[in-house]
Amino acid sequence: MITPVILCGGSGNRLWPVSRASFPKQFAPLVGCETLFQKSALRSLGAEFTNPLVVTNSNFRFIVKEQLQAISITPDAILLEPAQRNTAPAILAAAIYLAQKDPETAMLVLPSDQMLHEVEDLKVSLKLGLAEVARGQIVTFGITPTYPETAY
Repeated sequence: MITPVILCGGSGNRLWPVSRASFPKQFAPLVGCETLFQKSALRSLGAEFTNPLVVTNSNFRFIVKEQLQAISITPDAILLEPAQRNTAPAILAAAIYLAQKDPETAMLVLPSDQMLHEVEDLKVSLKLGLAEVARGQIVTFGITPTYPETAY
């Protein structure tokens, strides 16, 4: 099984004025009816997935619950960050939680502020990646970088 971990603690300072500290871009319906956060959660539906684990901060806990409820998804859990520390600590918190709860699950980290059109391609890649995970490997997905960037 794959446990999707949806990261949505970002402050939304790159898309102002649509995105604000109190309501960052992942919670706004920028493309279509669903928000980027909801689209991330919907990507993780299927027989191979458990309910998602969401990592956010206390400012967004009610938005997360409302937006998941609107698309009929029940999270496995919502982990609240005590302070914003960016991506790596959020992934670590999710990994520790999942290691204690279900050490056999494969963890899929999904940022909540990105648009992905090739959902079926992702699912095909996930099946290929799971074979490597079963052999003890760590699998990463992403865009091939074309230049160094420190802002991410």
